[in-house]
Amino acid sequence: MSSIDLESISEATSGAIGAILSTTILYPLDTCKAKFQAEVRSHASQKYRKLSDVLWEAVSTGQIVSLYQGLGTKNLQSFIAQFVYFYGYSYFKRLYQIKYNTKSIGTKANLLLAASAGACTAIITQPLDTASSRMQTSAFGRSKGLRAMLTEGSWSEVFDGLGISLLLTSNPAIQYTVFDQLKQKLLDGKLKKIGNGSSPESLSAFSAFLLGAISKSIATVLTYPAIRCKVMIQAADSSDDEIKGNKKKPRKTISSVLAAIWKQEGIFGFFKGLQAQILKTVLSSALLLMIKEKITATTWVLVLAVRSYVVGTQGRLKVSLKR
Repeated sequence: MSSIDLESISEATSGAIGAILSTTILYPLDTCKAKFQAEVRSHASQKYRKLSDVLWEAVSTGQIVSLYQGLGTKNLQSFIAQFVYFYGYSYFKRLYQIKYNTKSIGTKANLLLAASAGACTAIITQPLDTASSRMQTSAFGRSKGLRAMLTEGSWSEVFDGLGISLLLTSNPAIQYTVFDQLKQKLLDGKLKKIGNGSSPESLSAFSAFLLGAISKSIATVLTYPAIRCKVMIQAADSSDDEIKGNKKKPRKTISSVLAAIWKQEGIFGFFKGLQAQILKTVLSSALLLMIKEKITATTWVLVLAVRSYVVGTQGRLKVSLKR
């Protein structure tokens, strides 16, 4: 195995572990946010006037546990997505550095590398992303399992929202580019203070949290209208619609969702739930990056240990075969 592969795997594993922990910690908030974003009605007929209304519904109906509906699928999707993303981003970055014989990467190149990794991630994890969104936005206590979610419609329906997901690759691209640039400037500043000594290997937990929050806030504000459209396209049909009958509803498209938001909520509807989105994504991404920064060194040691074990095992097998 090459050093490139080992370092990429270490980065990917650290990111995936961070994703699972941050997703689990913030999942009730994520569920409330998703249900709040998915509803599109005129102000007078809105079921949820504010984010806390979703939480109160779960509490008042005795369905607090349902705030975790779809957690297993979401964690699986988060683990795969973050592993693929961090592996792809780290791998593409190192290939770029080797090809152009440079350690520094400009902003434009960083955006391109991050967007490429994001596109690969979106395509691979789209079915799980769609299923987890449908589980979260289902009526409390009525969420179906992963298999049912993936098989209840046509195979193409599990890729609902793929176009917007590809568009939203700009979100993590912006986030991680801003984070990397701010991190590098911060570490360079620390290096100048300590002179020619060894460079600090990682950020402090607080610095990583702060830079993660800033970078994700910028990315979220710039891409929020597309984020809400994606949630609405992937959302499960409301219980009210199911009660009206079994008539198959037309498939949601970007144009139909945009038209519905404009008609029912006006221009401000495109930013409905922005505060909740920023709160959730900033906390989630900041926690992810903070955890990743603190476990990267440990993960690297584990990867090296696994490689040494595999190499040693292969060597013993070759010796035994020769005998």
